[in-house]
Amino acid sequence: MADIVIVASAFGIEAVRRSGHRTWVKVAADAGAAGFEVRRELIAGESDASLDALARLGAEIEERGLWTVYSTPATLYDERGILDADALASAQAEADALGARFVKMQLGAFASYADAVNISRATAGGRTRVVVENGQRAADGSLARFVAFFAALEQEGAGQAVGMTFDIGNWHWTGELPLAAARVLAPRVEYIHCKGVAGSGMRRFATAPAADDPFIAALFAVLPRDVPRGIEFPLDQSDLADDAKRRVAWLTAA
Repeated sequence: MADIVIVASAFGIEAVRRSGHRTWVKVAADAGAAGFEVRRELIAGESDASLDALARLGAEIEERGLWTVYSTPATLYDERGILDADALASAQAEADALGARFVKMQLGAFASYADAVNISRATAGGRTRVVVENGQRAADGSLARFVAFFAALEQEGAGQAVGMTFDIGNWHWTGELPLAAARVLAPRVEYIHCKGVAGSGMRRFATAPAADDPFIAALFAVLPRDVPRGIEFPLDQSDLADDAKRRVAWLTAA
């Protein structure tokens, strides 16, 4: 059975920025979630993003019986396609301070050379597993780019150096077919972001999937059954606690 993670943004972006992540940890735990995803972009003050502050937040999450994902918008590769070693080191340090199981980054503009030696060197002493997510920008959400990236890791002798967060909805922003991507990338997937998508073009937005959504069922039939699943769609603001419980139960059984 897969662990269910509630992503902080599911409680409302402005609500989390205003009141901080701590407010929502108890709600996630009470809903039956196994994990909680902290979002770097929702940390309002720099003092709250210090290593000491992250360590305190991580301790509070652990006290509630949850494990943690740390999500940062930082990219693994810069706009030139070169490994951003500083971004990786910063993300790793922040995630380690938080006590996170995963640190989730965007892939960025990977070109052809993964620089696997330096990735392995940078992550060797850390406790947190690095996973890259398919994003909503063309640079971060190209299926061909992800295939090339994982192939490069293999060719450079470090095929397991980085895992993948498979965001079910984000493929729509970049014009890729999620089911086709799942069939190709499933062996690399270590964490799944779950959400429905409404709208068109760049005016798309995340929605709660229907409980009997055949699209979600088809994806789960292809993706690994035992990897954590994250709720990254908006919960019902008028009934957050109960909706969180319902969604955790649904995603556990899906």
